[in-house]
Order: sequence, then structure tokens, then C-alpha cells
Amino acid sequence: MSPPPTQWTIADTVARVQGGETTASAIVDAHLARIGERGHLNAFIRVMGDEARAQAEAIERKRREGKSLGPLAGVPVAIKDNILVPGVPCTCASKILAGWVPPYQATVVERLRAADAVIIGKTNLDEFAMGSSTENSCFGPSLNPHDPSCVAGGSSGGSAVAVADWQAMGSLGSDTGGSIRTPAAFCGVAGMKCTYGSVSRWGLVAFASSLDQIGPFGRTVADARAVFDVMKGHDPYDSTSMRLPAGRPIPKSLTIGIPREYYGEGLDPEIDAAIHEARKKLEGAGHRFVDVSLPHSKYAIAVYYVICTAEASSNLARYDGVKYGHRTTKADDLLTMYCRTRDEGFGNEVKRRILLGTYVLSAGYFDAYYGTAQKVRALMAQDFVEVFNTCDCLLTPTSPTCAFKVGEKAEDPLAMYLSDIYTTSVNLAGLPAISVPCGKSKAGLPIGAQLIGRAFEEHLITGVGELIEHL
Repeated sequence: MSPPPTQWTIADTVARVQGGETTASAIVDAHLARIGERGHLNAFIRVMGDEARAQAEAIERKRREGKSLGPLAGVPVAIKDNILVPGVPCTCASKILAGWVPPYQATVVERLRAADAVIIGKTNLDEFAMGSSTENSCFGPSLNPHDPSCVAGGSSGGSAVAVADWQAMGSLGSDTGGSIRTPAAFCGVAGMKCTYGSVSRWGLVAFASSLDQIGPFGRTVADARAVFDVMKGHDPYDSTSMRLPAGRPIPKSLTIGIPREYYGEGLDPEIDAAIHEARKKLEGAGHRFVDVSLPHSKYAIAVYYVICTAEASSNLARYDGVKYGHRTTKADDLLTMYCRTRDEGFGNEVKRRILLGTYVLSAGYFDAYYGTAQKVRALMAQDFVEVFNTCDCLLTPTSPTCAFKVGEKAEDPLAMYLSDIYTTSVNLAGLPAISVPCGKSKAGLPIGAQLIGRAFEEHLITGVGELIEHL
């Protein structure tokens, strides 16, 4: 039996494996071959070839023994390297975690394995998920498969590249301010930031705990939803996870909001035109559009970078050279060891955010910065509540531009931060959003459209995403 094409959808793959038309081993081998051929894109930090083949063989044994197979049987899934897989080194793309092997696994990984998915490797990311281009990785940047001179987006760039380049059928990323949706848009795949609490964060290395959320990538919206359906739901190890409510029926004729603040200065005209074309086709299919306003969204970047850096400063205090990971060899006393370990282990962007976060939490500045940011965050969340009284979901661009050149914004942090101008407010409000492919630029780079929904209405935004996908 010849290896299957890696371009199959997840549904196709599962049906073929369950029906005996192919084997999990053949699928895994095809993807491992693809990874080997396309290493220059730097999607993976670690390829788990032997482990993946062993998982595939176990799935085949189950089928031979007449046991039922899971809903992701034989599907190769890549895992962002800030999500724990037991016995497999986890680096967060940082020198400070060199040599650390987690003793337990993330709940999402446990659920994927229970569904008979095959974990094929750990993917590249911006260090500790801090970045919008995957250029902050100590392993070097992941490159865009549509144009390797361009970035893949970040921070989950490796996970997006793995799916876009057929190196995996699905993948997991984490989204703190756009880290799934931006690379999905740049690489031309579907990527979903789930409602805060809909997917367990147990086993996700924390960046900003009130914002972080694990989510899926897929080459199609249906593929991303298939991975989400396996992961979602309450987890006793994560006190913020929820028992998900039953979704309301999706109306046959949807009312879709167009927030005017997302279509102003700074939006690339090609992206604006692509979103407008999708809108026209949806209107032709019987769906209605209304103009809406999210008046506090103009503060999103400022609020986000106060809150996320404050939480990062707290979360990353644990990396001190004592408990695990890198420890300097150039210190004669404890304080010097702490300082040099962190200086050697962290990259520039992580240091920048720790410094900013420590500053906004410091005495005399806490109320002015962090306290004020939390108040504005509440106002932003209320804006969404009011908007969803008039519409079912929102349609916006995912990013103001298509993928930019490697190095283009590396020395300009503010320009890099503005890449997330349309995504951060969703994390601040804890809502679900998905980026779906919506055409290409004249240069051949993908364009992403973002759909934002009410809390726990992933089923609705994925449904609308499929409509856009098939226009």
C-alpha cells in the first residue's frame, strides 16, 4: 500500500483508517517524509518520529482487535512547544528551559491521545509565546510556506506552518493576544482562539494567565473544529475551565456586525477589498449586515500590553536557575546567579516585557497603569455584550497587513505590536474568534478574515467560517 496524500482532510483520514483503506502508519510516514523535505521552513523544534510510529502501530492493533477507534484516529497533530507532552523536552523556544523534560502532560494532549490522534512533534514559537512573527525563537524563525522570505506570524508560527505546508493535519497553538489567529491569517489556514474556559489550560506554560487560551489549527474550518471538539470541556485540574452550555441553534439568516473601528486607517486596501467581497457573497446568500461600534477598542493595544506584561512578570519569576532549566556557571553568590541566569536565558523581547510588567505593578504606578487597564478592559467587554444584542457575530480583518518580510519589524517593537490591533480585544473580553482564509493579495500572500462570537459560541463562528470558506 502506497502512502496516502498528506492533503486529505481529517474527516477523510479518519474514515479511511476506520474503514481499513489505509493505515495510521502510512499516514504518519507520509507526514514525516514531508517534514524531512521541508525542514528549511523551521516549523518543528522536535520531530517525534519514533513516538509517532509507535502511536500509529497501537492504533492499528486496536483496529485489528476489533476495538472502536477514536474520532481523530490516525490524524497527525503537531503541538506548540509551550504545551507539555510527558517525557518530551519543552523549551518554550527559550534558552532558560534548556534540558527541561516535563513529568506530566497537558490535558489537551491527553484528550488528543484518547481520541487516537498521533502526536508528531513540537512546533516552533516566539519565546514564551511573546511575539507576532516567531522571530523571537532561540531556534530561529519559522518561515511562511507561501513565501519563505516572509514571516509565518506568531507566536504560534510553527503550528501554522506545519498545517499550511501539509506537515501535519492539525496542530495546537496558544492565543494570548492573537497568537493563533495572526499566523493562521499569514499562512492561509483556519485557526481558532476559543472562549476563555472552554479548553483546559492545564499543562500550558503560562504567559498571561487571564488571557492565554489553547486552540486548534486546521487546513479547513471543519478540521479545526474536529480538534476543538476533542479538547473542549471542563477539567478538574483547571479551575477556570467550564462545563460548556448547549449551543443555541444557528439562524438560517444571520445578522453579522461590521465594527467600524476595524476598517479605518492602517488597514491594507487589499485586505479591505477581500473582506468586502466576502461580505457581498454572504449578503447574496441571504445574510444581513449591520454597522456596529466597539468604542473602547482603540485602547486595546495599550490595555493589552499593560495587563499581559504584568502577568508575564509574575509568571516568569519562577525561572531563576534554582528549580529547573538553565543556570549560569558565572556566579559566586545567589543574587548574582539569579541575575546572570535570567540575563543569559531570556531573549530581548521577554526581558522587555518583564521590565514593563514589573514597572506597571510597582508601588506608585499600580493604580495608574494596571488598575486603570483592568477598568478599561471591563468597558471593552461590555462593548461586546451590547453589540451582540444586535447581531449574531462580527466580521473583521484578522491583521491589518499580509505577512511581512523577515526582519522588517524586528527592531520596531511598536510596529510589531500593532500587528495584533484587531485580535487583542477578543482575549481581553474572553470571547471566541476564528481566522479563516479569505483570498490572496496580488503578491500571492494569504488574507485572513476574523469572525468573533458570543462566549461559548464556537459552533456558530465555525459555521459562518465554513460559509466564507466555500464562497
